Amino acid sequence: MNSALRTAVAALIALLALQAFWHAWLAPPKPGLLVPTLVLAMAPLLLSLWLAAKSLRRGVLIGGMTCLFYFSHGVAELWSGASPRWPALAETALALLVVLTLGWEVRMNKRAK
Repeated sequence: MNSALRTAVAALIALLALQAFWHAWLAPPKPGLLVPTLVLAMAPLLLSLWLAAKSLRRGVLIGGMTCLFYFSHGVAELWSGASPRWPALAETALALLVVLTLGWEVRMNKRAK
């Protein structure tokens, strides 16, 4: 049960690292916009990880909700044809991993009861 939640937290951490790498190094914004871009890209993930430190299930739930945005962003970047495409593919896959592991944990929790 907790292994699914821990997998989701690991995916959230990987998604956080990907956002920093993507926006600070691969595709940096215009000068002077780096900090606001990083805050917008990373704040929801930091919030969910902070909540996960207090309550694993609640943090992953909030992380799963925010991953719907990251999934949409990744799909939009894939469709736009901007290169490189691998960060968008990784973002989409990590967001899916969080949502699917959250669903798996809920399903297993219902079966256990």
